Amino acid sequence: MRLVVAFIYCIANFAAFAQRPPQHIAPILPGAYQTYAYLPLLKGKRVAVFANQTTTIFQTHLIDSLQQLGINIVKIFAPEHGFRGVADAGEKVDSYIDKPTGIPVISLYGKRYKPTAVDLKDIDILLFDIQDVGVRFYTFISSLQGFIESAIQYDKPLIILDRPNPNGFYIDGPVLEMDYKSFVGMQPIPIVYGMTIGEYAKMLLGEKMLDWKYIHKEDHQTSLGELLGFEEEHHNFKLTVIPCKNYTHATKYVLPIRPSPNLPDMASVYWYPTTCLFEGTVLSEGRGTDHPFCIFGHPSLPDTLFTFTPTVRLGAKEPKQKDKLCHGWDVHDIDIVHQANKQLQLKYLLNAWQLFPEKDSFFIAPLSDSPFEFFFNKLAGNSLLMEQIKAGKTEAEIRQSWQPKLKAFKQIRKKYLLYKDFE
Repeated sequence: MRLVVAFIYCIANFAAFAQRPPQHIAPILPGAYQTYAYLPLLKGKRVAVFANQTTTIFQTHLIDSLQQLGINIVKIFAPEHGFRGVADAGEKVDSYIDKPTGIPVISLYGKRYKPTAVDLKDIDILLFDIQDVGVRFYTFISSLQGFIESAIQYDKPLIILDRPNPNGFYIDGPVLEMDYKSFVGMQPIPIVYGMTIGEYAKMLLGEKMLDWKYIHKEDHQTSLGELLGFEEEHHNFKLTVIPCKNYTHATKYVLPIRPSPNLPDMASVYWYPTTCLFEGTVLSEGRGTDHPFCIFGHPSLPDTLFTFTPTVRLGAKEPKQKDKLCHGWDVHDIDIVHQANKQLQLKYLLNAWQLFPEKDSFFIAPLSDSPFEFFFNKLAGNSLLMEQIKAGKTEAEIRQSWQPKLKAFKQIRKKYLLYKDFE
């Protein structure tokens, strides 16, 4: 086994070296690539892996690599979009047997969002390896929270194989108010929070942010704070983060695989924190086009704007404004990542509101008409942003209102960083 592991590691390092740019900048190697660091922890254990299509070592899926190395993968847990990453956003995915591997896949985006006692009764150790995009309403960090909570409740050690955050080079947006908590925002963090999955997990534990107020053990109760302390341990539970190599928060990491069906390229990944807010409005956010989250608009906007028609396609079975000619914007070729100020671009949202003829129908309203139920407010993390838009506030005025909570969050975040910061 040691020879096999050593051989794979040497090949991986050689391939990485061969791909180095002329400046001989060391390549970024995600945690999964550090097989020597976690294989000894998996050997002889019954393993469950939280994974999707991004869970790879170079071009090989981690599940395949672990099976070839003799690791006993008992089951796979899958997030939104499913294990193979092809389901629509919000589509409920059932559990099934994965034909290529023969391993049961349990969906944690459907009837439930975290493993149960039955799911984990035949498991010795949990492994989490998902490529995130560093945006609060991208649901993988909500899935991570549920996974950690189950690991604690059922005394299972957890290994997180860290991956770079492609939006990890800045922090911006309103900080979520807990009255607006939902699966698209579970914690008081800004829309762009500048942390990797591993760093975020450490913050959940260190700041005692998890939802389990009490965990029952036989005939007594223990508060979660007492369980975790600062050791991040409880009985058999222990968090181990395998960090990336050669990554910093100043790095502009290019994703090798699309993280979900409607984030097909880096332009969509960079624009997503800004334009996903359109999901809470009647405007198309570009699903059903060649450039989701880079194209957005509505049939009622002026016909002098960019035109497009959302259609049915993979990952967009029922796109908003399907088969309707829409007018709006195409920002796909605007190089947002190299602009001087790395921040959300509110000007498009504000402009869309100003140009939209029927203001009362701009935001998608829930049946209850409660501010806590508006999907836009769940995405924003508060009702203030909607109120500011309706009141005609400028982008500068809106951004200024975010600063006190952003400043406080940055101080908390610093305590859990595993990599050199961008500031």
